[in-house]
Amino acid sequence: METFVNELETTASVDELDKVIGFVDEMLESADCPMNIQLQIELAVEEIFVNIASYAYAPGTGNAVIKVSLSGEPAVAEITFKDSGVPYDPLAREDPDVNLPASEREVGGLGIFLTKKNMDEVAYEYRDGMNIFTMKKIIAG
Repeated sequence: METFVNELETTASVDELDKVIGFVDEMLESADCPMNIQLQIELAVEEIFVNIASYAYAPGTGNAVIKVSLSGEPAVAEITFKDSGVPYDPLAREDPDVNLPASEREVGGLGIFLTKKNMDEVAYEYRDGMNIFTMKKIIAG
């Protein structure tokens, strides 16, 4: 597969979630991504973008950049989120104990846990004043 790259810059607001999901879906559909994999990616995109929208600039606002790259054999989708909000590494948090009843678990952390389970690779770095969260998923055999 040749490489396709597209980028969306938007306000980091939950109100923009549909636009972000639509942007990612359009890229995945152009690569004939199977629906079950597309749904896994959508869940992860929603989790990461809502976290940025909710926490990166609170109580203010700012922008987020979402970059989608499709390439390789087998085809891989790489989705990168960038924001210049408060530095935060969601991967540094310990995974929740999903064997405990919900009432006994700490609040939070389940979304990033599901993102890590659904994606093939996830990575975080803070560079040049930016949070950079990257996730990859094989989308075709």
